[in-house]
Amino acid sequence: MAITTNAICNSFKKELLQGKHDFDTSSDTYKLALYTSQASIGASTENYTTSNEVAASGQYSAGGGTLVNQGVKVSSGVAITDFADLSFTGVTLTARGALIYNTTTDGGTNTTDAVCVLDFGGDKTATAGTFTIQFPAFTTSAAILRLT
Repeated sequence: MAITTNAICNSFKKELLQGKHDFDTSSDTYKLALYTSQASIGASTENYTTSNEVAASGQYSAGGGTLVNQGVKVSSGVAITDFADLSFTGVTLTARGALIYNTTTDGGTNTTDAVCVLDFGGDKTATAGTFTIQFPAFTTSAAILRLT
């Protein structure tokens, strides 16, 4: 299986109902890792994995980068959260997609709980440059995570 579609991870849906994820405060830390077209990540992904993650280059290292949460809001019955754009500078890499995951300590153990998979729709490349993940607007019709 390759990255073929954007997906909210099934394990995240369950963990959300268990209260394991907090997007409204700075208590939880979310990261984004980049993956090659050979990666097997999707809705069934439960945790961050190094399998077929892009190689370290420039500012990108294993595990990816830390995301800045835009907060949580509800409008017209839709709850949303989103992140600020994330850039990796001085990189030479090719990525097909990404995994957003939660690294917050749970009961004294660091987690790698998968949140969602992003499919770039094809390989995206940066050569000795900047690779930017541009998140959609923080609106009820566009935010990266929306509950309707």
